[in-house]
Amino acid sequence: MNMLVIDVIKRNGRRPNETYDTDKLQRSIRAACLSVRSPEGEAETISKKVAAAVTTWCEKKATVTSQDIRRITSKQLERYHPEAAYIYQHHRTII
Repeated sequence: MNMLVIDVIKRNGRRPNETYDTDKLQRSIRAACLSVRSPEGEAETISKKVAAAVTTWCEKKATVTSQDIRRITSKQLERYHPEAAYIYQHHRTII
């Protein structure tokens, strides 16, 4: 498992903090891509590229919020798959 020693402050501080986990982020990006019917290979490629960019961004921080990660991930994902980026950004409100 790829983990940076970066504390992620969870939503509104109501849940315990977590250590940043690149693999967890990659799985959520991949899921967003698959939910809009991207082919498996494309979803995998995009998730790796986006997670790498977000990880680079996080490396410069001691702590980040889960909202920061969602915002930066959505911005990066927008470059590769706008529809998946929308789903990723709004997954809690689309139901």
